[in-house]
Amino acid sequence: MDDDPDRNNQNYGLRITLPENDPFAALVGEDWTAEHWFASERERDQALADMAQEHIYSRRGDRPALVFTPIDRIASGR
Repeated sequence: MDDDPDRNNQNYGLRITLPENDPFAALVGEDWTAEHWFASERERDQALADMAQEHIYSRRGDRPALVFTPIDRIASGR
């Protein structure tokens, strides 16, 4: 059980995974995932928009090669 009250109030998340056959999986493993949690859907959706866009240090036309899936603790029972 997580006793951190701030974390317990973060019910809206993003699960980040690699696309199928991504060469980066050779470094981090085929089952690599990361999760980021937010206090509101709006915060999560803004973070998703920020993460999915071209970054200022990217080469022109590059897009993040990650899969972003919105999740929430209430529906997943976490």
